Amino acid sequence: MTNAQITIREKKLGLLIRDARMAERRSIKECADAIGVKPGLFRAYEEGRRAPSLPELETLVFYLKLPITQFWGRETRSDSLLIESLDTARLIALRQRMIGALLRQERNNVNMSIRHLSTETGISQAALKAFELGERAIPVPELESILAVMGSRIETFFDQNGPVGQWMISQRAVQKFVELPEEMQTFVCQPVNRPYLELAMKLSDLSREKLRAVAEGLLDITL
Repeated sequence: MTNAQITIREKKLGLLIRDARMAERRSIKECADAIGVKPGLFRAYEEGRRAPSLPELETLVFYLKLPITQFWGRETRSDSLLIESLDTARLIALRQRMIGALLRQERNNVNMSIRHLSTETGISQAALKAFELGERAIPVPELESILAVMGSRIETFFDQNGPVGQWMISQRAVQKFVELPEEMQTFVCQPVNRPYLELAMKLSDLSREKLRAVAEGLLDITL
């Protein structure tokens, strides 16, 4: 991304953040407190003057009960799952370090130097080093720009194992279930069909060769 494209992305992201907050009828202070930043900084996020880091964005969607894809889509939400028990500051700091380590790993995998990455993104070498060490939060548009240069996808950086990540996984599972045909939903929900589902899960773990052997065995029995 060029600097102009990053600026445009910041503005769009800000509009989506504001729209999501308004749709859930939350105040700026409530959202700011939820992700551990000052209200003034959260307002800057909404106005597109600053951009949140990915861990902050993940925590925000967790707080607002939204799919994170909301911020990469075209639809708006306007017309709680509360995280008060979470130490959000510690969670975000840990995620920043994890993202930095993943970023360094991705850069090493493509054999790209900090200097080259800085030239391609327009982000200073000092900032890139701070990002990789987890010493500085990476604004989402800049993270997208870095990943675009390296040919990586931001989805690979989404939280998978933490409380927010597990919540997002459960939300995706619910969405996939809702998208099933009604007759399949009914089948899945009936306790009597559980053995068939468990069998299907076991069969899904078998290799193609083992599945072929099972099929041939069934044919021998029925013929």
